[in-house]
Amino acid sequence: MSAYRSNCEILTVSQMAQADALAISDLKARGRSGADLMEEAGLTVVREILKRIEGRNALILCGPGNNGGDGFVIARHLKEAGWDVEVGLLGDIPKLRGDAHHMATLWDGEIVPIESCNVSKADLIVDAIFGTGLAREISGKLKTVIESTNGSSAKVVAVDIPSGIKGDTGEILGAAVKADLTVTFCRKKPSHLLFPGKEYCGDTIVTDIGISDRVVDEVGADIFVNSPGYWNGSLPATTGDIHKYTKGHAVVVSGDQTHTGACRLAAMAALRVGAGLVSVSSPGDALETHAAHLTSIMIRHREQLSEDLKNDKLNCWCIGPAAGVSEETKQDVLAILESGTAAVLDADALTVFEEAPLELFEAIKANVKRPCVLTPHAGEFGRIFPYLKKLDKITATRNAATLSGAVIIYKGADTVIAAPDGRTVICDNAPATLATAGSGDVLAGIVSGLLAQNMEIFEASCAAQWIHSECANIFGLGLISEDLPGLVPEVLKRLKSP
Repeated sequence: MSAYRSNCEILTVSQMAQADALAISDLKARGRSGADLMEEAGLTVVREILKRIEGRNALILCGPGNNGGDGFVIARHLKEAGWDVEVGLLGDIPKLRGDAHHMATLWDGEIVPIESCNVSKADLIVDAIFGTGLAREISGKLKTVIESTNGSSAKVVAVDIPSGIKGDTGEILGAAVKADLTVTFCRKKPSHLLFPGKEYCGDTIVTDIGISDRVVDEVGADIFVNSPGYWNGSLPATTGDIHKYTKGHAVVVSGDQTHTGACRLAAMAALRVGAGLVSVSSPGDALETHAAHLTSIMIRHREQLSEDLKNDKLNCWCIGPAAGVSEETKQDVLAILESGTAAVLDADALTVFEEAPLELFEAIKANVKRPCVLTPHAGEFGRIFPYLKKLDKITATRNAATLSGAVIIYKGADTVIAAPDGRTVICDNAPATLATAGSGDVLAGIVSGLLAQNMEIFEASCAAQWIHSECANIFGLGLISEDLPGLVPEVLKRLKSP
């Protein structure tokens, strides 16, 4: 993933601290100092404020660390721009250290205790209290200040991340500032993308404060925003000497006659994303139901699944969407995994292993060359990874991928995708309208369709999620899952456009 740039790297709190230290070292080698980096950080926030926010009364809430130092820079430059500025400080000026103390000495206005600030008269409140530097829960007088800030009519701008949000997880530590705009530096942090932190950030802007790409490379970012910049070049070809048999044959396993819709959603999505052929593997009692609904999708007999698995032209199997929480589904999953074909396991195909998840993981790891993707939502994740569900989402997903031997698409408003080798992306383009029955079945089908065309497994998983979300973004309000497959061609067309 080293070639994946476009500023889509995500830096953890510790990685950002390393980047700051390396950048300051570079500055010192040129006869400058860390204060120059802080000055530039504060200036970039001021530029964004002046572009976006109207008013004349600003309240700057400064903390005891470098985030507070940024706040003093912002106060100084807003005052120079004609704003009336009040500064509230958490702590005492003599206790400030380093560049933060230096910036405080450059402020020529009054500084009041943070709990004494009057939020009611402010048009703008700048949160420069903690940023990423918070490790304990907020309580007492500071919690009251934050609650007053959130209840005010002022526009709220957070510096780096809203105070009260844990930088690497998005968790709220007691209380958190709810910003209209967050201005962060160099690269986004996990909390800008993970809920609930993402919701507290408002619009997030990344500004350039002079930390070079070389520094980011040296830090070694290993989490990325899911974007076509990573996988678009790996999408299956749509020109040249190709025919339906070179584009793969995906099979989706169906449930009984009262549970057929989910697999048809997945099957149609697999076909729309480019699989040359798609079949539904149907129980006998559901054959007539499927025959009444399907035309371009073929029908096979689920009772003959073991024989079908011997046909290597059927090169990707999707099982789980309403397949049934039954011993039959469990045995079908194990048979699919044993066959060595590409496999996408969703919903019921995961739940059936709630009592014996290690049996599933051992079956997956028995053939490490076989592509296998698990697509759990939070409930399903907790069933098969009960000891991981309380961890933060990035750590949980990475550990699940290592434990299971599969690529994990941990679904949600902040979907995280991880591979056993540690590659990780956070997805940031999913709209709330995807919270509708059947949308996960469509995602499983898109993954299956891309794997049937022999797209690499991690890239296929990332592409499928992004395509799925963009379909929902195109449709807008009123979305139901049946709308999604028909929008896949439009998204592919946009991806293929110059």
